[in-house]
Amino acid sequence: MYDYTRERLSGQLPYFRTGEFSRIYLECAEWLRGLAGAPDDAHVFLLTCSGTGAMEAVVGGCFTAEHDGLLVVDGGGFGRRFTELAAYHGIPIEAARLAFEEEPNAELLESCIDQADALTGLLVNLHETTTGQIYDINLFSSFCRGHGLYFICDAVGSFIADPMNFTDDGIDALIVSSQKALALPPGLAIIIMSDRLYQKIISQNIRPFSQYFDFVEAEANAVRGQTPYTPAIGIITAMHERLTKLAEVGGAEASVARIKTLADDFRGRIAGLVDKGLLALPSHPLSNACTPLIFPNKNAGEVFQKLSQEHGVWLNPNGGALADTVLRVGHLGDLHTDDNEMLARLLSDIL
Repeated sequence: MYDYTRERLSGQLPYFRTGEFSRIYLECAEWLRGLAGAPDDAHVFLLTCSGTGAMEAVVGGCFTAEHDGLLVVDGGGFGRRFTELAAYHGIPIEAARLAFEEEPNAELLESCIDQADALTGLLVNLHETTTGQIYDINLFSSFCRGHGLYFICDAVGSFIADPMNFTDDGIDALIVSSQKALALPPGLAIIIMSDRLYQKIISQNIRPFSQYFDFVEAEANAVRGQTPYTPAIGIITAMHERLTKLAEVGGAEASVARIKTLADDFRGRIAGLVDKGLLALPSHPLSNACTPLIFPNKNAGEVFQKLSQEHGVWLNPNGGALADTVLRVGHLGDLHTDDNEMLARLLSDIL
């Protein structure tokens, strides 16, 4: 996190049932629409939950077993989470499953359409953070337009880190979380929803699966700058300041450029280790948000322990089949090229 965010979070919290807090909420909503490239009629919901809570809110609150079937791109842990959430809510799904380093393509998506009945929505994690792969958003945008599907885009790992545009890409629900490129504590999730999808909820009279995740009630409060229940007040006030700072330095375009510069710089610094066969990078396209490091000698766990225990440097470990072979290096928040230099040097010393 940035110093100004940590300072903001150390102070007292305001009471939120006030006109001043409503102003903060409404300004955050306006800035978030602008960063996403969303139209003025897009609905912005601030949910006090993790990103998974927002994923479930969209799956269970916008789709039903009676009216819908969903195509899910399952290329890692978070794509799999979408399939699990849809199954939990009894919504028919067709999964386009990808192996590590495999990329989606139009033929794969079309084959899923051919095998499924009455699909109405596509769910995808634009940046599958367990593998570091960034998908081609144009592929999904064109596919959804061609088949009349609602486009649900989990951008938790990509928002203001990778290029995207809500309007141009035809997105119906954009899911964001506070703890990635916004560089805030976890606990606040954001859904930017097209009016088209919101009207689906109204016209089909979709009953909320949870009183807490009732979009109609949330909208009635959001238009006046409030939430139905006590929100993550501290994170919202810190986000307001963070969004102000982002606007001052050039918004989403400047943020994406900054993070891309950091990612490219780090990948250049480890090129020598890659040439020596001590590290490898995946063949799939990489998000700016993180660099997945493949350890051919299956010593990812050992490197993680040395970095964290001996040097106080934390990378993101993987679980499951990738636990011994992959660590992920983040490029989000208050990081700089000298941090890249330090980490590249430590990796070189250890390996």
